[in-house]
Amino acid sequence: MNIWLTTVDGSKLLEREAAEGSGADRPCEKEIRIDESAVYQRMEGFGASFTDASAWLVHEKLGPEARKSVMRKLFDREEGIGLTLLRQPMGASDYTTKLYSYDDVPEGAEDFALERFTIEHDRAYILPLLREAMALSPKLTVMASPWSPPGWMKTSGRMIGGTLRPECYGAYARYFTAFLKAYEAEGVPVRYVTVQNEPGYEPKEYPGMIMTAEEQIAFIRDHLGPTLEASGLDTRILCYDHNWDITEYAMKVLGDPECSRYVAGTAWHCYGGEHEAMSVVGRAFPDKEIWFTEASGGQWIPPFREAFLTQMKHIVRSARNGANSVVWWNVALDERNGPSVLSNSTCRGLVRIDTQTLEVVYNLDYYTMGHISKFVEPGARRVESPDWPDDLETAAFRNPDGSAVLIVTNRLPQEREVRFVRGGDACVYRLPGEAAVTVKWPPGT
Repeated sequence: MNIWLTTVDGSKLLEREAAEGSGADRPCEKEIRIDESAVYQRMEGFGASFTDASAWLVHEKLGPEARKSVMRKLFDREEGIGLTLLRQPMGASDYTTKLYSYDDVPEGAEDFALERFTIEHDRAYILPLLREAMALSPKLTVMASPWSPPGWMKTSGRMIGGTLRPECYGAYARYFTAFLKAYEAEGVPVRYVTVQNEPGYEPKEYPGMIMTAEEQIAFIRDHLGPTLEASGLDTRILCYDHNWDITEYAMKVLGDPECSRYVAGTAWHCYGGEHEAMSVVGRAFPDKEIWFTEASGGQWIPPFREAFLTQMKHIVRSARNGANSVVWWNVALDERNGPSVLSNSTCRGLVRIDTQTLEVVYNLDYYTMGHISKFVEPGARRVESPDWPDDLETAAFRNPDGSAVLIVTNRLPQEREVRFVRGGDACVYRLPGEAAVTVKWPPGT
């Protein structure tokens, strides 16, 4: 078996370690044995978002060789961490060089026929990076999430604030399909869409809007679902796309049978509530998928120790609660946590790109994501492993090629002597306090 370690002091960052002999009979504190006969959800992908800000930094600020190096470190599994999922904003988010949608019109005008629809903005630097990512990571899944409809579709008349006007539901459904067809024509098929990023929150500085569960039901059931079905596109719809602290929203959407038939599953963020909310909804609707679609690093959780432990907890606990994805937020931000329309940005990307010196720094978020993205392939299945909450937490997977992966995070400050076991292959390992390891067994062991 092969072992990769990250320590809580940052002195080792996803570094390969030597296994210490067989250790089959050696006494140890904990034995972590993978049970591949107990099979759970299919894993779909792991990644982040090439927001407008991230794509602009990587494509426009870095030179060709530096850009290629960053892209390989992000998307190549051998040279980097092999990201396999990108969650793309449909238009502007809070991390953008400017506010824009794909159908902007002069103030007071409308465009129900979508005559002004264009994705020209994305052709400059977003789409080229998405195609490069797909070439480096052939199993890459692209999903898309809108922060706001075009302003003319909303009661506020702008992308900030307001709600979707009822008379615009049909046009907004056609806006979705126009976006999906335009991206497909550019060589970037979008496999999933969520209906609204964080529908329970109305931002004051950046695009967004409230969309109640009842409004989302009506939009999916009567407009988006039928329009997508008639378009011939195979893009699937995910509902909710907000925090774990509310389960009623997803329950309502999935509980409406006419709406639910168009919905593949639910999407979740980490900024409120606990991971177990996904299991609550999963048990109620076992035929629906569960996607963990956003968790950002930022100044509200100090690096390295606290942020590292939190992110490793997200990786393990989201998998153990049925999620088939793990997605951090921005791929890259600059030395001021931007570009952003926020007056005070506190988020952190996987990569920091200094716009003055062009120095590239790989943040702890890069290495935490690497503990799963580098080793667990799309199509893998989670399998059983023992788990001791707030002590030793684990998640195990079997890849399509028959290899197996075990992720272990030590939640306690003391070093632990543990045994990793798959079938007849075992080794004892001294796991440092508050560290994390990924163990990988090759096929056939």
